[in-house]
Amino acid sequence: MEMMRSLRHVNIDHLHVGWYQSTYYGSFVTRALLDSQFSYQHAIEESVVLIYDPIKTAQGSLSLKAYRLTPKLMEVCKEKDFSPEALKKGNITFEHMFEEVPIVIKNSHLINVLMWELEKKSAVADKHELLSLASSNHLGKNLQLLMDRVDEMSQDIVKYNTYLRNTSKQQQQKHQYQQRRQQENMQRQSRGEPPLPEEDLSKLFKPHQPPARMDSLLIAGLCRKAVNISRAQTVLVYWLTAGSGQINTYCQNIKEFTAQNLGKLFMAQALQEYNN
Repeated sequence: MEMMRSLRHVNIDHLHVGWYQSTYYGSFVTRALLDSQFSYQHAIEESVVLIYDPIKTAQGSLSLKAYRLTPKLMEVCKEKDFSPEALKKGNITFEHMFEEVPIVIKNSHLINVLMWELEKKSAVADKHELLSLASSNHLGKNLQLLMDRVDEMSQDIVKYNTYLRNTSKQQQQKHQYQQRRQQENMQRQSRGEPPLPEEDLSKLFKPHQPPARMDSLLIAGLCRKAVNISRAQTVLVYWLTAGSGQINTYCQNIKEFTAQNLGKLFMAQALQEYNN
């Protein structure tokens, strides 16, 4: 609100169409961002979130992107059911969570003239930095963040496997209990006794609550594979291969970083061969 008042004071259009977040190394795919964007988009359908990366921008590449939640994800968030079955039923993968909105930046004519004059005044010697390799700190930080997300995903896999084992064990106990009651009722019937009263099995065997998969979906970054296995394993594989989340973002950053440096190395080699 303070920023909107400041915009109003300088006679700038201050229509509220969303919010923005500053992030480092592309670390914006979080549950907090999803919840905030859902609140904005639920109130104003056209709301968007602007993601700005100051570190990447300082390296000479403007990092400014706009995102919205897809209609599929909006429906899931309204139901507030993030179980594996619900995500599988809704066919929710990371590709179906966010949709990028194109951004067009327009400068005034005066700014364009100023940039043209500055371009003419800049000497060729000032452009030697175009061939300088980027700092390895950027690569190291992305690798560290990537390893942290992989560790988190590994922990979630252990939790989900524990849930599957407990559920399978409970189903076996339930089946054994039903068989014992059936045999006992047959014996009572042979003795002319009334059968045992019906019992609510859901009270005796309370189902285990499945762990929420939304956070894991935001982290996961494996490729979906076509497999033919049991239903429980299918849900697990669907969860693990549900798309590309924060891990994919870090991988993309590393890919862009290495691609730029390799391009500069080839350019430097070509210039050296030309001078020789």
